[in-house]
Amino acid sequence: MAKEQFAVAEMVLNMVLGKTGGSRVDYFPQKPEFPFDVPYEQAFPRATPESQGISSDLFAALLRELDASRETDMHHFMALRHGKVICECNFAPYPKGLWHITHSMCKSITGMAIGMLVEEGKLKLDENIYDIFSDHINPFSKIFRPTVTVEHLLTMTSGVSFNESGIVSGNDWLGSYLNSSVNGKPGTEFQYNSLNTYVLSAIVTKRTGETLTEYLKPRLFEPLGITRYFWETCPKGITKGGWGLFLCAEDMAKLGQLYLQKGMWNDRQIVSEYWIEVSTARHVKTQDGTYGYGYQLWMEQRPGSFEFNGMLGQNVIIYPDMDMVFVTNAGNKELFQDCVMLNILRKYFPLNYHPAATSLPENPCAYGLLKRLCGELENSGCAFTSLPALNRNMESEMTAGSRNEHRTGNVDTNTATASGIFFRRSKGWSSHSRHSYRTPRSLALPSSFHAFERYLDGRTYLMQQQHIGLFPLFMQVFHNNMTDGISRVSFSYQSGRFCVSFTEGDDVHKLNVGFQKAATGTVSVHGETYLVSTLGEFTRDENHVPVLKLEITFPEECVKRKAHIFFHSEQEIEIRWNETPGKKMILEGLNSITEELSGNFLYNSLLGDNNITLELLHRLMEQTIEPVVWGDLEMPEAESVGTGENFDTCDTSDICDTSTISGTFNGSE
Repeated sequence: MAKEQFAVAEMVLNMVLGKTGGSRVDYFPQKPEFPFDVPYEQAFPRATPESQGISSDLFAALLRELDASRETDMHHFMALRHGKVICECNFAPYPKGLWHITHSMCKSITGMAIGMLVEEGKLKLDENIYDIFSDHINPFSKIFRPTVTVEHLLTMTSGVSFNESGIVSGNDWLGSYLNSSVNGKPGTEFQYNSLNTYVLSAIVTKRTGETLTEYLKPRLFEPLGITRYFWETCPKGITKGGWGLFLCAEDMAKLGQLYLQKGMWNDRQIVSEYWIEVSTARHVKTQDGTYGYGYQLWMEQRPGSFEFNGMLGQNVIIYPDMDMVFVTNAGNKELFQDCVMLNILRKYFPLNYHPAATSLPENPCAYGLLKRLCGELENSGCAFTSLPALNRNMESEMTAGSRNEHRTGNVDTNTATASGIFFRRSKGWSSHSRHSYRTPRSLALPSSFHAFERYLDGRTYLMQQQHIGLFPLFMQVFHNNMTDGISRVSFSYQSGRFCVSFTEGDDVHKLNVGFQKAATGTVSVHGETYLVSTLGEFTRDENHVPVLKLEITFPEECVKRKAHIFFHSEQEIEIRWNETPGKKMILEGLNSITEELSGNFLYNSLLGDNNITLELLHRLMEQTIEPVVWGDLEMPEAESVGTGENFDTCDTSDICDTSTISGTFNGSE
């Protein structure tokens, strides 16, 4: 096995053993805090959908279905027609105007840079990459190597075996790529490989002496008024190119609008019209369920349409025939282009759909209800009653309910779920099994919750297993910011504010917890700062054990952490962790990035097509992806912690007790 194959096998084995604290790749802090103080430039004008030939009802139905789908987890949605924003929605707790990880969406931006370099006469598409980087390859081995051109990189047809899985093996990604074997004849077979895009970024640096980010700043970012962005680099300082870019949703829309306008922006030719034409043409056939590939761009279903596509739902979709741009940020349960979210979008804008050529009559009622729906989704979501009404053109006003109740539909109000989660409705109670972390904004917390918060104040628990980090596994791998393991969990309750603190190495992550609406804050991990929103709920399980549920969202990312903390006794807690997208998605990702290991017997025994072996891998990786850890009270003497209350005397009997909660919610607190 090659060095990178051993590294991948080692990574998989470490995951199986619950070891996530090490990496062969040098780490150094890169990510800055989000620049709230940097002014936003060149925002698009806003308009009603009707003014641009589309009904508000269509967008309301689209948002409703995106929100209700179990396969989608929407963060941001934006639609433009004729260069005007006609629908925008930011799904709680993801705020407007915040940058978001783009993953592979940024490959298309790297492709733009290559077009600019060609236009400047500094690069030709038929150049052999081994000539460009002659100082990085053994001259003798070059003799036996086929020609791999810049165009092969653009079309993902290089055939180079070194792909994204190999970057875990060391720091010299460029050298490893250039000295890797080439499978088949370059230019003949599509093989998606993020390192092709990374090498394109390296070419920009080779020919200009600037990083890709530095090169694009005066040529793309500044002319388009893109001021809030950050692009990660590899250990050698080369911009990653194929991933690692944080960008705001509206700035993503600018890139799509730039292509709609044939590269023109404010009367300036940013990207040549020729490059727009050639890069958006289909150059190679791709796998089933997709529509072909251009130059770092995916073709879309509608004739002449294309998209910038990133995993889990990061997309800029361009429909030239409708003069429309769509932008999505999401944390979907599916990786790439053929997914439920995009199929929902295609459903509402099918091949035979065309907006009106002229404006439709304004519909203040429908537009007002669309705005109301967006507001509900943006503010913790209470869209249960309004969404069906929107589907009936909202002829009558209804009492707002819970967004989650809309998702679950009608349930037996006398039956509790195994976790004992209840939500107050206008009539009776309903249980909820999918999103158990949201409660209606208008309801007050029962007094027992406050009593339990006071009971926990000052308590610290030492973790018996210390291989779990606050960051989801996705974030650790993609940012090379690996966990030191959580050693302590502490609770505090002061001035009506409840906090949970996680000690991880030298970092202490203190999270403010909101119980009706997520509380915001920041966490710093190894010198990198990330925004965080934390939503909590006190409840009881089927055995009446008190449980604190935490949904920890990183609004700049695609993934969430969830923790269920069970208080089995005064001295012991149990924490059940998971992340979304979860185990199934992570295993699919491992499958996609480790294909070169398919000939290895050990690997096949774990990742083969056989259901038994897949089930085995699921079981082996459970303690890494969905771990269960235990903690012991650091100071067992009751009088030395909190307010002096102990577990037995603290009145927690009415946590999620329907009779008590009902009275409390009706004003008896």
